Amino acid sequence: MGQIRLGGNPEISVTLRRSARARRLSLRVSQLDGRVTLTLPNAVSEKEGLRFLRDKEEWLRGHLSKRQAVVVVGPGARLPVEGVLHEIRPTSGRSVVQAGGLLLVPGEPDRMAARLKGWLRTRARDRLSEASDRYAEALGRPYSRLTLRDTRSRWGSCTHDGGLMYSWRLILGHPQVLDYVAAHEVAHLRHMNHSPEFWAEVTNLYGDWKAPRRWLRDHGAELHRYRFD
Repeated sequence: MGQIRLGGNPEISVTLRRSARARRLSLRVSQLDGRVTLTLPNAVSEKEGLRFLRDKEEWLRGHLSKRQAVVVVGPGARLPVEGVLHEIRPTSGRSVVQAGGLLLVPGEPDRMAARLKGWLRTRARDRLSEASDRYAEALGRPYSRLTLRDTRSRWGSCTHDGGLMYSWRLILGHPQVLDYVAAHEVAHLRHMNHSPEFWAEVTNLYGDWKAPRRWLRDHGAELHRYRFD
């Protein structure tokens, strides 16, 4: 892989990738971090790839301009909790307080993001444990453990030995989306696939899952724009 730059305002950094399996040139913008990748089949020259990139420049700039900016979590920033935006403000005390559209976070400003992240993870574990317990009881199959991660490729997973994993960032989205992901992963305790029987099980546990699944597809990447580091 290499790196090239498309001049202009702003300049765009593009990762150049060769692929023996690719049949045609392709340009991809990551929905998670906005990274631009140009994939070239082995038979295509870099010169031809650059020509393709310039032909697509207007589309690329338009696509990048529509992406929402990264939000650095700190005083004055606005952060969603269960789908509702809250403004972050410093406060005295020992615990994070959620009240009236505010998140009141104690401690030094440079530690606020870490403290808030810990608070969100605890809240996510509580909500996901409750939802997973409820759906597992309805299914009649227990899970073996529940872990939280900050995954970018998936919102949840289920292992063959009954372990459930979720992205803690689900707590930023609407509660029904978190509930749907829990039902989805619990349904895998019975069906380790995405067969019609699996989706029937999800429907039996959750109900009509199409809207929250569509929200994750269309808006889920937005939950990754909040930076806590």
